[in-house]
Amino acid sequence: MKRAVPVVALSIVGLIAVWRYEPSAAPADSTAGPAPAAATPSGSSGSSSATVVKGTTVTTDKGPVQVEASFEGGRITAVRMLQQPDHPQTRAAVPKLVAQTLKAQSADVDTVTGATITSDAYRTSLQAAIDAKGA
Repeated sequence: MKRAVPVVALSIVGLIAVWRYEPSAAPADSTAGPAPAAATPSGSSGSSSATVVKGTTVTTDKGPVQVEASFEGGRITAVRMLQQPDHPQTRAAVPKLVAQTLKAQSADVDTVTGATITSDAYRTSLQAAIDAKGA
């Protein structure tokens, strides 16, 4: 009986903490914010040579993923997420994927730990945009 009272009390405190927990809710496009800013200057500085291409929408267990890539000549100048899962790992992964894309200038980017599904869908949608630009 001596142990039962603290166990019950701590269980109640734990349940209250779980019920009151609210994950940090950033807007779904918060990670896509920097990418449009990068796309805007490149589009405005050379709008005659800039090409913007949408990738295919890839449906995942977490939600749809679709990218839009901006090209100048043969270079990828910006990538913006049009659709992405509203998930903390996805919001953290998108800037890393975009940075890798701009560095690699291809869809050959590493998977971001914790966002494997999103990373795979990102590569698929980006490759579709690259292929559509070349066609």
